[in-house]
Amino acid sequence: MLLCDAAQVADGKLYILGGGWSLTGPDPAPSAIAVKLEVPWHMAEQTHHWELFLVDADGREVMVMGPDGTMQPVEIRGDFSVGRPVEIPEGSPIDLPLAFNLGPLPLTPNSRYTWRLVIDGATEEAWTLGFTTRPEQFAPM
Repeated sequence: MLLCDAAQVADGKLYILGGGWSLTGPDPAPSAIAVKLEVPWHMAEQTHHWELFLVDADGREVMVMGPDGTMQPVEIRGDFSVGRPVEIPEGSPIDLPLAFNLGPLPLTPNSRYTWRLVIDGATEEAWTLGFTTRPEQFAPM
């Protein structure tokens, strides 16, 4: 997983703009998450559920105002399934690139956040992506 300014998937490849940062803000700005999964051969041709959610430094879900006026967690979720391409040797992992472009999020300045990826109810430390928001800058009087 990689934080970036923008990302897209085309022809099975990730295209990343402004990638590899871990410091943002303090003002809200658009961002993206680029993900390259390697699906084990034996898990191909099955449906898998994934969830990507944002937590604060205490591990609590980050909540923002939703379009309906209620507080909602910052999360993205979906399902995926990959086939077994004939050109890949049996037993090889199968690449699955994913790109998630996000609008500006109203995050607290001078704070730490982590994106956590969960697949089929499981997660690993390598499936996390942390970043920090800069402190607010005050103009001199």
